[in-house]
Amino acid sequence: MTGRQPTHEQLARDEMVRLGASFFQRGYATGSAGNLSLLLDDGTLLATPTGSCLGELQAERLSKVRLDGKWLSGDKPSKEVSFHRALYLNNPACRAVVHLHSTYLTALSCLEGLNTQDAIRPFTPYVVMRVGQVPVVPYYRPGDARLGEDLVALAPHYSAFLLANHGPVVTGKDLRAAADNMEELEETAKLIFILGDRRIRYLTGEEIAELRS
Repeated sequence: MTGRQPTHEQLARDEMVRLGASFFQRGYATGSAGNLSLLLDDGTLLATPTGSCLGELQAERLSKVRLDGKWLSGDKPSKEVSFHRALYLNNPACRAVVHLHSTYLTALSCLEGLNTQDAIRPFTPYVVMRVGQVPVVPYYRPGDARLGEDLVALAPHYSAFLLANHGPVVTGKDLRAAADNMEELEETAKLIFILGDRRIRYLTGEEIAELRS
């Protein structure tokens, strides 16, 4: 006789706890900064609660929220779940969202003169293959409704975003993919600062087109 198999929702809860702890332990998240969410099979969202530390998430206390914003169960969701909802509602390919205040991408988001159409000009193939262009969203205070409004327009066309003076938002086909995409972006931002003012050999238009094809 075998025990009852865990449901999709329970597996999703366990994965969010595991990935949150991994981000925290490796220094991608500090204190109570950052939030995660994913789309469940029933069309509701599972999200990290307000003020929660990614290193100390508890599966049974994760927030469950409808796409219209109604809080269903668990602890109160982060106020930033509103911009997560904007991404899900405007990009059918988006099934998970990772928002961190990781060191190098947040530092990049604080620089003046970024190309707002694409903050990371390709110099390795991996960002092109995993996320493509990374537009910059203007600065708004955390939780400002205008952040979601801007993401509504961008969501159908991009899978990663840099919030000015705030940090990155990355989506994926599932939470593992979104986490992998986030880590690739963070490592690329780290390379930008390591390279500094040295002359970089950027990928050519032909090379980028080949990667996208």
